[in-house]
Amino acid sequence: MSLTLLLIASTSVISLVAFRFRESVWNRWMLRPYRVLRQQTYYELLTSGFVHGSNWHLLTNMIVLLFFGLTVEQAIGAGHFLGLYGSGLVVSALPSMIRYGQQPNYATLGASGAVEAVLFTFIFFFPTDKFWIFGLGFLVYSWMSAVGKGGLINHEAHLAGALWGWVYPLIFIPRSW
Repeated sequence: MSLTLLLIASTSVISLVAFRFRESVWNRWMLRPYRVLRQQTYYELLTSGFVHGSNWHLLTNMIVLLFFGLTVEQAIGAGHFLGLYGSGLVVSALPSMIRYGQQPNYATLGASGAVEAVLFTFIFFFPTDKFWIFGLGFLVYSWMSAVGKGGLINHEAHLAGALWGWVYPLIFIPRSW
């Protein structure tokens, strides 16, 4: 089984369990920057990517991961794919850590940042594919929403993940450019 499919399966199962036992799972696994900084619960930088806020949130992330993850995994190998995805979870959480580290009630969850890293790594390696238009449109939407504080969605995570999708190959994959 590919790593992409394993990530989709595990994220889906964990998210579905979280839907059933919301409070106990969410309270432990979602990213709460205030708590991370004071109680050193650094695991939240990773675990928050395995729980989602709704079926739609989960479905959207997993469909995008399926469409682009299999190709990226094949292009860069399973080891780099795991490095990209895992570091994408952490890097995409950093803006939240900086911006909301002093707010005890702020929390965020979802794999969107890591999924954006995968999508933009796909665009990095396949720039002639038409999907860069989708990626660019989503970036513009995320930027405008982040500036305008677009509701409960962590648009900063999308932006950081997208940027990481270009930075990771340049740093860690020799001759990628």
